[in-house]
Amino acid sequence: MSREAETDDAPAGEPLPGALPDELCAELIDFRRDLHMHPELGNQEFRTTAALKARLERAGLSPRVLSIGTGLICDITPGLAPWDGGQSLLALRADIDALPIPDVKTVPYRSTVPNRAHACGHDVHTTVVLGAGLVLAELAREGRLPRPVRLLFQPAEEVLPGGATDAIGAGALDGVGRILAVHCDPRVDAGRIGLRTGAITSACDRLEVALDGPGGHTARPHLTTDLVTAAARVAVDVPALLSRRVDTRAGLAVTWGRLDVGHACNVIPQHAELAGTVRCLDLDAWRDAPDLVHAAIDEIAALHGAKCQINYVRGVPPVVNEPVSTQLLHDAMAARRGAHAVEGTEQSLGGEDFSWYLERIPGAMARLGVRPPGSTVRYDLHRGDFDVDEGAVRARRGHSSAPGAADRSDATMQRSPAGRPLRVPEPGR
Repeated sequence: MSREAETDDAPAGEPLPGALPDELCAELIDFRRDLHMHPELGNQEFRTTAALKARLERAGLSPRVLSIGTGLICDITPGLAPWDGGQSLLALRADIDALPIPDVKTVPYRSTVPNRAHACGHDVHTTVVLGAGLVLAELAREGRLPRPVRLLFQPAEEVLPGGATDAIGAGALDGVGRILAVHCDPRVDAGRIGLRTGAITSACDRLEVALDGPGGHTARPHLTTDLVTAAARVAVDVPALLSRRVDTRAGLAVTWGRLDVGHACNVIPQHAELAGTVRCLDLDAWRDAPDLVHAAIDEIAALHGAKCQINYVRGVPPVVNEPVSTQLLHDAMAARRGAHAVEGTEQSLGGEDFSWYLERIPGAMARLGVRPPGSTVRYDLHRGDFDVDEGAVRARRGHSSAPGAADRSDATMQRSPAGRPLRVPEPGR
């Protein structure tokens, strides 16, 4: 993938603060490739944490490893003085964990760890926030940082209910008034971001069902509980039943990923298992989902005489972008690269534990374009061949412009609680 920098489209004149020097850009791409070669699963990101800590300390900063053992926070204040607790912190969050899948790419930075890969772009998220932090530290030394910033490198995003809850418990949001993040999007060109106000991801929970019966001979299904039929009906009828009990606009969907029942063609089994996910576009419907799903499964299982055990594992609510924070991301990117570098985006059915932060403080997440411009190749997330155009590392300099934009947006909020209307184009425009 290209490591060439893209040309800024910002208006001519004085250079905007927070630009990445070419040497730093090259270093960050090397840093990203090193992370890509050494992926670590959630709550095991010790090497990644150590690498981040060492680089931030080399920049004269004082990162602090989270008490949970991996991940860290690092405060950058005007003049690099210790944060005095006065002005609230603007947090820039990156997730740092990888996925348990093999890396099947043929590139020099392919994963060196069997069955481990950065297939969701967390190595890019980490590098982007690190780069922003290094630039912001230099601005702080020069007296040009308008407000204090916290870098938050979070572990275990891929582990339900998400490492964000542990990070919050470890004090990652203490003193933070607003939080921003990006997530790689292979459908958006490098050099651009996708934004929307309101929900940008969906809720996601995990569902496991066990069915039991006495078993028997396939010649006499009327004398026992036919668990194969029971499991099949649960798989088919539960999603259909829910579609008639929930407003269709809520987008509540049960999708099964595993069905395990039986071992012989002439034996009715005694045990069956199903596992899948529950996804939902609407926050209120997500809060009602466990009771609705339980009731639907119990009804279908009882109809077929099967005993039922349900393990409903709460995952994450939707990421709901707050309007002023979304405008902040828009303004920061537009100032850096021009308004055309921001496009509208749709709500996805993917889940993201960034939502837990937004349950507590205002914030927003942008979709970071990582597709090579003009490319027709599709590299979807959570695939072993996923890769990015590394121009995205340089293109996401909007993060380093965000503190100034946040300062202006906070002043606007003080004048007008409603904030400003968002100027983001609709998807497809």
